[in-house]
Amino acid sequence: MLSALGLDSEAESVYRTLLTHPNLGVPGLAEELGVPLEQVRRSFDMLARMALVGEGANGAGSYAVSPDVGLTSLLAQQEADLAERQKELAVTKAAVAQILAGYDRQGTARRRPDVDQLDGIDEIRFRMGELARTCKGELMAFADGGPQSAETMEASKPLDQEHLRRGIRMRTLYLSSITNSPPTVEYARWLEATGASVRTASSLPMRMTIYDRQAAVVPTDPDNATGGALVLRGSGLVAALCALFEHVWQEATPLDGGHARHPGSGLSSQAHAVLGLLAQGHTDDVVARKLGVSVRTARRTTAELMERLGARSRFQAGVIAGERGWLQGGGEPA
Repeated sequence: MLSALGLDSEAESVYRTLLTHPNLGVPGLAEELGVPLEQVRRSFDMLARMALVGEGANGAGSYAVSPDVGLTSLLAQQEADLAERQKELAVTKAAVAQILAGYDRQGTARRRPDVDQLDGIDEIRFRMGELARTCKGELMAFADGGPQSAETMEASKPLDQEHLRRGIRMRTLYLSSITNSPPTVEYARWLEATGASVRTASSLPMRMTIYDRQAAVVPTDPDNATGGALVLRGSGLVAALCALFEHVWQEATPLDGGHARHPGSGLSSQAHAVLGLLAQGHTDDVVARKLGVSVRTARRTTAELMERLGARSRFQAGVIAGERGWLQGGGEPA
């Protein structure tokens, strides 16, 4: 039972017997246990090395060290050794993960030359800067996330100016929720005044930038645009994304076009987008993120839609809206 502490079964038997019969010497222990005298001596040597037996004063013979001292000390040492081993394993695991990550990126690059993975916001910004500088004729972008931060707009302005100065055709789609942010609206109007085209949509499928219809940057996780990105270059992949952009662009609203209404339902474009997202089973948190609005606004819109439809649940609201034909056309792009 004490083998985990480094004690074999023979030495453990000697130690236990010595604890209950402290006056037995080596011959007495051998007789009590029914084992050879030499075996008891070997066990005593092991117990002595592990500080579980000691020598009495003035040749009084060996005695067993109290378990709460001897065994507790051994247990503490084992725990310390285990902690050190776990630390070593953690370092080794990190090293293996680093090697595998590098191997995986190289292997992926060999297998898919039309896909390049970018890790982290710094690498994404660097590569997008390279693509922007080599862009020659056209740039299309989905700017999801709703109102833009002052830092983002400040960083983008010089690059946007350079694009337009070089005669690049720029089209940018923002979420219609930017109307709640005067600085973002002001920036979008500046883009239009400088020569770009800007429209708004109640929802966007993801963040995306397409350069010259030859390369596209999309997030690896649509719900976390800063976590990582993919640069896609395959003609089929990029052509599909260009078609997606053109579809959303045609359905979008000019920047100062007011709040569009969906034909048939009379809903605002944003309310119709909420209805489409609810029908797909998305939560209020996801709806808010996709529309670039607060969760509170998403919940209020959901409640208003349910009341208007006379629905007692979100699922029932989707069913009733489908029966009325409100989900046909004009919804969130797939």
